[in-house]
Amino acid sequence: MKLYSHSQLIKCTILSVVAAVLLTVAICVNISKKNNTNTDKNTDVTEVVNQDEGLAAEQTVPDAVENSVEFLEQNPASIISVAGGNGTSGYTQEEVQNINVYSLCNEAVVNINTQVTAYDWFLQPYVQDGGSGSGSIIDTRGYILTNVHVIADATKIYVSLFDGTQYEAEVVGTDLDSDLAVIKFTPPAGMELKTIAFGDSTSLKVGQRVIAIGNPFGLERTMTTGIVSGLGRPIQNSNNRIIRDMVQTDAAINPGNSGGPLLDTSGKMIGINTMIQSSSGSSAGVGFAVPSTTAIRVVADLIKYGKVHRGTLDATVIQMSRRIAQYAGLDIATGVLVSEVKRGGNAESAGLKGGTEAAYYGSRRDIIYIGGDVITQIDNIAVTSLADYYSALESKRAGDVVTVIVRRNRKDVTLKIKLVES
Repeated sequence: MKLYSHSQLIKCTILSVVAAVLLTVAICVNISKKNNTNTDKNTDVTEVVNQDEGLAAEQTVPDAVENSVEFLEQNPASIISVAGGNGTSGYTQEEVQNINVYSLCNEAVVNINTQVTAYDWFLQPYVQDGGSGSGSIIDTRGYILTNVHVIADATKIYVSLFDGTQYEAEVVGTDLDSDLAVIKFTPPAGMELKTIAFGDSTSLKVGQRVIAIGNPFGLERTMTTGIVSGLGRPIQNSNNRIIRDMVQTDAAINPGNSGGPLLDTSGKMIGINTMIQSSSGSSAGVGFAVPSTTAIRVVADLIKYGKVHRGTLDATVIQMSRRIAQYAGLDIATGVLVSEVKRGGNAESAGLKGGTEAAYYGSRRDIIYIGGDVITQIDNIAVTSLADYYSALESKRAGDVVTVIVRRNRKDVTLKIKLVES
């Protein structure tokens, strides 16, 4: 056992205290440096959106956000974090567009329900629920655009707005050739209605993103998205009329969507959802919308006149068939047969010829006249049926001159005919 003097003990104690103090100071300095480093890091941008673009750690927050937005515009699939009051939430550019379009347009989409008159076993009339569909408010006075088949045979029409209020509407005008109708309700004084503006369907491209808003199965203001799958589709509607230049889309369209808007990403109506092609009756990714260019022309006439003023031939035409072709000894069985031509009219002056031999036609034993011309083409549009005939004249006005090709005595004859008011 080693013994220490009093002075040695004092020296050892002092050295121990000094060593402890130095060690404590060293630990504190190290901790301080770490805290300063973390603080500096927290002042930098917490998310580097694109390191390849040169976003460095020493960038300021405004510079980083500006570069992030620029990157997002060039790369829509990327996500940028946006600080919010309750934290952060990420939206792609596509999601932001969808949200904006819905916010802009959903209050202008209405739910349409109808009542129709039915008859019991004793032929006593009674009222029952009819169909339902969608519509778009196109004017602050309460004008609504929808489909004819949505309001067909209705004795009463009701429109429900976004806030749940319901109003009775009346028919302003209908057009079977385009399956478009305009109805109107009277908004209360002081009510400011949101409307949907028309876009330009002629500038659409296949692959362009579109948005549908409607009331499928009664689920009000449901939004679906898709693309333009095809353009210029001639589709026969439920009224056996062919609507030309239909817009095909894969946006989900179901029963109840009819009459609702098909929108572009700016919220403009580029089509009116009209029908689906499906074996099950539900969406199969093949939907069709009447183009806005057709709607603009039709709506203007419906609001002003209650009907569409189109040009037509001043003649009576009949759907051709094999039976008529065989009976009349014709070499074609398609097209439309000219039964009668108005005396002194434009068609007669242009050389169109009607039939001369009377014959019974159809189950009602109507009288038609055979032996006249068979129309096979109007302005480069092939006419094989009555639906084609009406479709070829759908966009024409009285006074327009059309080129008509007819089959006469087994030869094609070309005529120039001035149309009259339908």
